[in-house]
Amino acid sequence: MGGFSFKNLTLMIIIGLLIWCSNFETCNSRRVGRHWRQRRSTAASLYKKKSKNHSYNHQHGNAGKSKPKTPSPKAPPQTPPLPPPAAGHNKGSPPKKGGGSAPGSSVFNVLDFGARGDGITDDTKAFQAAWAAACKVEASVINVPAKYVFLVGPISFSGPYCQHNIVFQVDGTIIAPTGSSHWGSGLLQWLEFTKLVGITVKGSGIIDGNGAVWWKNSPYYDDPLDDQSKLIFPSNGTLGVKPPIPVRNSLGKMPSIKPTALRFYGSYNVTVTGIKIQNSPQCHLKFDNCIGVSVYDFTVSSPGDSPNTDGIHLQNSKDVLIRSSTLACGDDCVSIQTGCTNVYIHNVNCGPGHGISIGGLGKDNTKACVSNITVRDINMHNTMNGVRIKTWQGGSGSVQGIQFSNIQVSEVQLPIVIDQYYCDRTTCKNQTSAVALSGINYEGISGTYTVKPVHFACSDHVPCTDVTLTNIQLKPQQERYHMYDPFCWQTFGQLYSPTIPPVACLLVGKGRSLF
Repeated sequence: MGGFSFKNLTLMIIIGLLIWCSNFETCNSRRVGRHWRQRRSTAASLYKKKSKNHSYNHQHGNAGKSKPKTPSPKAPPQTPPLPPPAAGHNKGSPPKKGGGSAPGSSVFNVLDFGARGDGITDDTKAFQAAWAAACKVEASVINVPAKYVFLVGPISFSGPYCQHNIVFQVDGTIIAPTGSSHWGSGLLQWLEFTKLVGITVKGSGIIDGNGAVWWKNSPYYDDPLDDQSKLIFPSNGTLGVKPPIPVRNSLGKMPSIKPTALRFYGSYNVTVTGIKIQNSPQCHLKFDNCIGVSVYDFTVSSPGDSPNTDGIHLQNSKDVLIRSSTLACGDDCVSIQTGCTNVYIHNVNCGPGHGISIGGLGKDNTKACVSNITVRDINMHNTMNGVRIKTWQGGSGSVQGIQFSNIQVSEVQLPIVIDQYYCDRTTCKNQTSAVALSGINYEGISGTYTVKPVHFACSDHVPCTDVTLTNIQLKPQQERYHMYDPFCWQTFGQLYSPTIPPVACLLVGKGRSLF
């Protein structure tokens, strides 16, 4: 019985060992098999890498058919295909070190096209040649290098047959010529970009219009003066004193037509960032008939008494964003003209200058349309106006959907202005038609003024409607001029909170003509 039991026990042990060994081999065989499949996959992928008949995606498609739940390691990666060329790189050839223009490069350094950058030699032709080359390459870069000063005459960087997304990289300084021979009988712009898609002007450089020679060479009566001065009467008796006789340029009298420093016309997706424009003869930066405009980290610098030197001028343009910029000039920090819609301006420092203005609109009996404008988070110091809408008598059209909010003013003469009797001439004819103003909202405007806190002068025949004021707190600065109370004429709307000072002249209702 004991022997039998021993035999049985021995047999059971042997069977158990066989079963255990079998299980061990089975688990091990799975592992071995798995490793084998990995090696086979690796070998197959290496084979496919050598073969021209298999694509990268096809390899991964085969690898995805593996049945085990634990994912197998990926095959050694192939050299990926070259990515599409980005700004500053052309297919097949990297740019030459230092930003040069190596064959096949998409970086075009103006020095490689003959520019001297000494501030004396005329580099206009070199800039033209660099543009002609860059125009043919998508996402190309024109490099205006730092530590050079380039004298460039009037020039147009034109499409519409140029490739898209060209970058004009300005890290050096570009200066305008001061001799009258460069300007002929007068030009409306100095540097112009026309009919382009995705054009960007950026960098840490300076565009200097040498405007002083223009301002000195033109009598003050050649320039239309901002009509808002009629509301400001200095108490020191200087009103009516004639300005000094202008100093003539030894290189010849400059034309009476003054150029804008940098203008974009008929372009789509335009970006201006980083650069500084200073001392423009007239407007510093202008957008005309453009869609999709972005201006940020941008600087304008000109004296507060430089005539008609708007910081940024918008006309017939839509989908515009202006932010995080500092604008100091002799006219409107931002001027919004007819045909503009969907404009958003925020986080801008303005001053000196004439504030941020819509208009003048309706000049010479024209029709003007402006809508959906937001101006917010603005600091204004030592400006003539704060936020202003100005229209001429005799015009037509409309201004609607305007939001001015969170505006901080300091020593501003007229913080809030609507003037439908704008006139920059000696006299203007009284006319009954006017641009219609509605949906004008002022919210969170605070600080100090030196002349009058609120001036609403609306049309007798087409009064302003739906004008709202919320949280307006304006206090007089130490008196330098005669101080005035808020003024309203034919202005209808609502006060949503008490104002400082009280604006009791605002009329409640929908508005009606006096005639």
